[in-house]
Amino acid sequence: MMRKSLQILLALFVLALLAVAAVYLLRPGHMPNQKKAPRSGETSASTQLITKGEYLARAGDCVACHTVPNGPIFAGGRAMATPFGNLYVPNITPDDDTGIGLWTPDEFYRMMHTGVSRDGTLLYPAMPFASYTQVTRADSDAIFAYLMSVTPVRQTNRAHELRFPFNNRELLIGWRTLYFKQGEFQPDPAQSAEWNRGAYLVRGLGHCAMCHTAVNALGGSSESKAFEGGMIPNQNWYAPSLTSNREAGLGDWKISEISDLLQVGVSHRGTVYGPMAEVVYNSLQYMTDEDTKAMAVYLKALPQKDDAPPPTSQARLVDPAVMETGRKVYVAQCAMCHGAEGKGQPPSFPILAGNRSITMVTPVNPIRMVLNGGYPPGTYKNPRPHGMPPFSHILNDDEVAAVVTYIRVAWGNSGTPVNAAQVSDLRKLLPE
Repeated sequence: MMRKSLQILLALFVLALLAVAAVYLLRPGHMPNQKKAPRSGETSASTQLITKGEYLARAGDCVACHTVPNGPIFAGGRAMATPFGNLYVPNITPDDDTGIGLWTPDEFYRMMHTGVSRDGTLLYPAMPFASYTQVTRADSDAIFAYLMSVTPVRQTNRAHELRFPFNNRELLIGWRTLYFKQGEFQPDPAQSAEWNRGAYLVRGLGHCAMCHTAVNALGGSSESKAFEGGMIPNQNWYAPSLTSNREAGLGDWKISEISDLLQVGVSHRGTVYGPMAEVVYNSLQYMTDEDTKAMAVYLKALPQKDDAPPPTSQARLVDPAVMETGRKVYVAQCAMCHGAEGKGQPPSFPILAGNRSITMVTPVNPIRMVLNGGYPPGTYKNPRPHGMPPFSHILNDDEVAAVVTYIRVAWGNSGTPVNAAQVSDLRKLLPE
């Protein structure tokens, strides 16, 4: 623990030096005042442009962060917990005083492209500008036209609550130097138009790598490890690797199976829960068949980085008493939907035998599913999804550990055992 703390302090020191060295060279200034952008009723933007912008804002999942549940759309105020404290998402309605009503398309594009606000303020990377930088100017203008068409909401932005030294925005210059690569998406001429469209959506507006790439102690990630999976900070869900067939690698999935999972939330190969269910609900269900297929084409083409065969079943390592407890719990609570042999009833009830989301290195997701339960999102193509009830009030920590262990090692599954302490840690996250 001491060694890790020293490493973090050293990294912060390096960032501070970078910030001091770069502050006068790199700090952007206030954009010059320009003519105020027109409002919805007087806008010169075409209906088609606004419609395009609404679609692209859906693709970027802007509503997920900029709208408080049951609150006015895009009015901000939502708390975003981070390892460094709470960030409060700003109002992006066209209100002159508290929103972006006085912004211009140039200023909006600069914010998307560079992560710099209208007044020259450096944005914290919780705003996914490291991905949005790839958005084209035309698409940025369309999103801006749409945002300027929504109902203005007067709601003052709340100040962030970050611990020292993370409340010092000058340190962001160092972070940007290390982790931010600015530049619009450039199509790969060696790839198809469909692949390039998928790459643009996945890497840009979809900002998929933000969750599916491990984040270090400074909130940065390595481009070389993109899509290799990682824990989502402060959410305590694991976003699986998309480049490993031992996790959620898609190398042996059909394009239709990937597309269905993205757009519908369920497929014959899997079901989305947790944070990904929110992404499908808020964003991906609204995408066209062509766009989700393009994303699937790109994702399937990601290079798979583990050629070695998966490990054999770890059942022999499990205490027979634990295995028997897990089997009894499974028969009593799970077999009705998932089958006695874990074959499920896809797409309504996922297969557990051979399901890599069950056997990943970290067991956090199956533990949370048993404790929390959950539903895949209700979507246009699956409006009445089948859900899983929570078992936190029925099963104790030992029973949850036993049943999760059982499904991770039964039927030839190659997962590892789970202990009660791991369950207890995640039970503490349950709402009271």
